[in-house]
Amino acid sequence: MITGLLFMASAGNTVRKSTGRLDFIDFARGLVMIIMAWDHVSGFWNRFHHGGEGVMGFAPGFLNTTWFLARFVSHYCAPTFIFLAGTVLALSTIKRVGRGESEISVTSRMIIRGLVLLVLEVLVVSPAFVTPWLYFGVIACIGACFIIFSVARKLPLSVILVSSLLIILNHNFLKLDFIPANVWWGWYLRVIIHEPNFVWEPYVGLYPIIPWIGVMGLGWVLGSLISGYTSEQVKELREPLKKIGLASIAMFIVVRGVNSYGNLLPRQGWSLVDWLYVSKYPPSVAFLLWTLGGMCLFLSYGLRLQDKLRLKEGVTGAILLFGRTPLFFYLTHLWLYRLRLPGVRSPPFFMPMMPTLGLWVVGLLALNQLCKRYEKVKRANPGSILQYI
Repeated sequence: MITGLLFMASAGNTVRKSTGRLDFIDFARGLVMIIMAWDHVSGFWNRFHHGGEGVMGFAPGFLNTTWFLARFVSHYCAPTFIFLAGTVLALSTIKRVGRGESEISVTSRMIIRGLVLLVLEVLVVSPAFVTPWLYFGVIACIGACFIIFSVARKLPLSVILVSSLLIILNHNFLKLDFIPANVWWGWYLRVIIHEPNFVWEPYVGLYPIIPWIGVMGLGWVLGSLISGYTSEQVKELREPLKKIGLASIAMFIVVRGVNSYGNLLPRQGWSLVDWLYVSKYPPSVAFLLWTLGGMCLFLSYGLRLQDKLRLKEGVTGAILLFGRTPLFFYLTHLWLYRLRLPGVRSPPFFMPMMPTLGLWVVGLLALNQLCKRYEKVKRANPGSILQYI
């Protein structure tokens, strides 16, 4: 991934007229949103759907390989979502600066977007998962990173790239013993920074800023590099992204095989589950090699589809729609799939996998219509609060 980003940097030194919206980014983001919906509907309605991989070294067991893989496939979601949040943030920021918007206005907008996400985590997301109101989840993490990048965006791109890589490659060595853990504010600060857990409610969380800000930083670098690309230059990214993805997955195999550095949950044996059971909370190097490698393949495939005449119709059209409305999709799908009142944690009954798959598909059809309507309303009201959602 490092070589690939440096290659794209050298290819994009000459800034040209931007190509506008990049469908391959929406495709990859929409694809993982669909996978994420499966993860959540399964979590709401399945007895054997588990999570929490890596929290304080925890490795919950799965009923069988099928249930494990049904959860494992969702690992692509958070890394892709956060990485591309950084990419799109860079693209939109550079666009605003380029058309003459003041630095204060750009910075203020990024801070407001971050604060909106923090508020939505408390008011919409936490009640959906029936978690304490201070739960620091993926939306809160992205919001906090947006606020940090309102300042960090001023750093040279090379500094952001190197810092992001250092964070990702070394976060497992970070120790927060200097922050007291016997007082609420110290405990919660450690949760927010780097130590996900659910021990002391309501001071809980699963997505600490470190190392996820490193992932967003890499996304910011990609967005900055391609912000001035022509249509032809964008198309030329297909093979580099494919090679980066395959190289990243190959490195995952090496890291899991060596079974030392990069494995917050060491491999316990040689089965498929042993190889793929990696830490998500916090994300290990092995976890990010696999998931970001897969993301690069999704982006590469999205570039392959961009020249299709009917790309914006049918299934691919729905994927692009979800990718254009990710936050609305996220907030809406939680309550759509819960199908129960706020405060009710357990479902009235549990469902096997096949009926849950049916509910997932029906929900996606409903979300397709809801996202279409939301997109129309948002376009008709560009200056409203919807610009932040």
